[in-house]
Amino acid sequence: MFGELLALLTAFLWSGTSIAFTEASRRIGSLQLNITRMMLASVILFFIITIAGFSFDISNTQLYFLIASGFAGLVFGDSFLFKSFQTIGARLGMLLMALVPAFSTILAYVFLNENLSSVAIAGIVITIAGIVIVILDRSGNSKSVFQFNKSGLLYGVFGAFGQASGLILAKSAFEMGEVNGFVAAFIRIVASVIIIFPIVVLLKRFKNPFTIFKNDFTALKATVTGTILGPVLGITSSLIAISYAKIGIASTLMSTMPIIMLPIAKFYYKETLSRGAISGAFVAVVGVAILLLL
Repeated sequence: MFGELLALLTAFLWSGTSIAFTEASRRIGSLQLNITRMMLASVILFFIITIAGFSFDISNTQLYFLIASGFAGLVFGDSFLFKSFQTIGARLGMLLMALVPAFSTILAYVFLNENLSSVAIAGIVITIAGIVIVILDRSGNSKSVFQFNKSGLLYGVFGAFGQASGLILAKSAFEMGEVNGFVAAFIRIVASVIIIFPIVVLLKRFKNPFTIFKNDFTALKATVTGTILGPVLGITSSLIAISYAKIGIASTLMSTMPIIMLPIAKFYYKETLSRGAISGAFVAVVGVAILLLL
């Protein structure tokens, strides 16, 4: 139950992250945002680990898996995810992120021998169905400036597969021995920065963040907020969640962001919630309840 509850907490954190990063990516670009938020998260996590006195005592194999996890989820997956946000918006991008539980369940079965009961599978299917109903209904009736297109579809699918692969690799590291969640998040993020930063510098795709943010306080505020909610707290809670719960269940609960975003859409964006969206939310809640009561 602890892992499942943390997975739900992750969904709440990432709901706030998606809003902040959608705004930031539109102002500074998805690639610039991806690099900047990882560098900022590395600094914040380092201070947390230092102050709390968490141990870095892990095996070389665990280190390799966490590095690979960081590349799959944070470099490959998140780059395509942010590109999807920038192209088709957060809500439609979240629709494609509903593929993460499906990819995760299949990969966990193949590589980790994780078997789910028929009741658990039913809970996953019901939850995902509710999520899809909500997003399709809202995207069909929304007056958003974003429109669905083939490029956004492709970006979203790649992002979902990268996210799922990152979870599998991280889970493998946790199964080899105890790893602190903040330490695991720090390793994944620092490894990602080391991998991607030289590439974007050589391609001249990275600009000095101080120069950008000096003239755009809104972008700074959105980036810092999204970084704290996402890479710092969200990634850490997601890693702890998959260490306690099966990946298929945890990733499904983490994918309930569109349901959580419904009240945000109503009160923050002043959107009117349709009967379809409310019905989809009810379906998803039933699925979540099944997963939590297993």
